[in-house]
Amino acid sequence: MADTQFAEGPRTGAPSVPRMLPGRPVFMLSGQGSQKPGMGESLLDLPEVAEVFSCASDVLGYNVADLVSNASADQLNDTRYAQPALCALSIGAARALEARGAEPIAVLGFSLGQVSALAVSGMLSDEATFAFVRERSRLMAEAAAAQPGAMSALLKTDEESVRALCAECAQGGVLVPANYNCPGQIVVSGTPEAIERIEAAWADQGGRFSRLATSGGFHSPLMADAAVELARYLDGVEFAEPRVPLICNLSAAPLDAARARTRLVEHLTGPVRFQQSIEALAAAGADTFVEAGYGGVLANLVKRIDRSFTRCCVQDRTSLEACAATCCASDSEEETL
Repeated sequence: MADTQFAEGPRTGAPSVPRMLPGRPVFMLSGQGSQKPGMGESLLDLPEVAEVFSCASDVLGYNVADLVSNASADQLNDTRYAQPALCALSIGAARALEARGAEPIAVLGFSLGQVSALAVSGMLSDEATFAFVRERSRLMAEAAAAQPGAMSALLKTDEESVRALCAECAQGGVLVPANYNCPGQIVVSGTPEAIERIEAAWADQGGRFSRLATSGGFHSPLMADAAVELARYLDGVEFAEPRVPLICNLSAAPLDAARARTRLVEHLTGPVRFQQSIEALAAAGADTFVEAGYGGVLANLVKRIDRSFTRCCVQDRTSLEACAATCCASDSEEETL
C-alpha cells in the first residue's frame, strides 16, 4: 500500500497526492475519441470483462459487447454510444489487471475516463457508473446539438500563448483551453468559427495544429446547459470514499466524496489537466503508468511528459498479460527489499 504521507499539493485547497511507492502502477482510463469498432474484442470473453459488459448492457438496455464488436464507426462515434462503450472497456480491462495481481496505487481518467475511474476506485458501483455515463453522454450530445462546437490541438505551444490567442480570437464567441495534454500540446474548445480563427492565427505564427474528431466543444461553456442538468441528476447519487486515490482532472489532486458532485459538474465546462496530474503523481513517487482502454493515447502523452516512466496500454489479450506480468514483477521486487 502507498505511504500515507502527503506531497506538496496544487494551489487549489484540494487534498495533496499521497506519497507513492515507485514501481506500483497508476491506472489511466481512456477518454472519448479513442473508440474504434472491434476495440478490445479479444478481452470480451474474459470473466472479469464479460461481467462488466453484462452490467453495462443491463443498465443501458442494449448489448454493449455487440456494439463494440459490430457497430459502424459512425454509430460508435456518437457520444451516446462512444462513452458507455469506452467506459465498459476501461473498467473491464482494469478489473482484468487486478485479477492478475496488478493493484493500482492510484487511478486517473482523461475526460470520460474520469467517469470510468469512479468505478475502478470504488467511488461508485458499476451499476451507478453506467447509469451516470448514460445520463452524461445524453446531456452532452444534446448540448452539442444545441450549441455546435469544435476542438483543436495546438502544437509546440504553452499556456500563456494559448490564453492570449483565445482572448484575441474569441471575438464574442466561446474559445477556451480545454485539455492540457503534455508539454507543447494544448487543446482548445469553442464555437466552430472561433476554432477556425485560432487555427489560422496559430498557423500565421508558424505553429501547427490538429483538429480533433469530436462531436462538440467539450470542456467549455458550450456544455453549460448539460452541466446544469447533470447537477440535478447527481443530487440523487451517493459517492463512497475511494479505496485508492482518484486524481481529479480539474485540480490534479485526489477527489473525495464531499467534492465529487461539484467536481463532476464542473468537469463538463472546465479543462482537463492531464499533464499536471501526471506531474503531481510523479512528484509523489509514481513512475509506472498503465492505460486501460484503447488506442494508447494516454500512454503516449506520458511518454512526452517524461520518457523515463514505465508505460503501457492494455487493449487486447497480449498487452494485458504482458502488462500484468510487468506490474507483478515490480511488486515482487519491492517485497524482497
